[in-house]
Amino acid sequence: MAAHLLGDTAGAEDVLQDVFLRFVESLDTFRLTGSLKAYLATCVVNRCRDQFRRNGRDRTVPMESAEQAVSAEKNPVQTAIRQEELQRVNCALAELPYQQREAVVLHLTGDMKFHAIATLQEVPVKTVLSRYRYGLDKLRSLLDGEVSK
Repeated sequence: MAAHLLGDTAGAEDVLQDVFLRFVESLDTFRLTGSLKAYLATCVVNRCRDQFRRNGRDRTVPMESAEQAVSAEKNPVQTAIRQEELQRVNCALAELPYQQREAVVLHLTGDMKFHAIATLQEVPVKTVLSRYRYGLDKLRSLLDGEVSK
């Protein structure tokens, strides 16, 4: 999730390390009131936002530097096709405005409900739904080649 939000594997690793380090440091005072998965996802998203703000709103990172998922397929042709498709999706995700990317990634990758995303982003649910819909529409356009870069 962090890698998709930041578009940078190294930055995502730093975010995850920071989140888990702070989590371990606060275990003495930590009281879980809901889902641990949702809590950690919220922490990761907040750290990603901080890093995104620190690096500048319009800064983009080339997705070629992101690690590609390794396919379980033994067929090298299928592996190459999947890696190419994944790279196209990652590049398209990097083109989305951050708030739309966050809504899409949190819902699809983080398995978060729209209500939880709205709470996290501190916006109405309808705003999250709009960001998600506009993000998917732009992804479709980018992947279909309708939008030029």
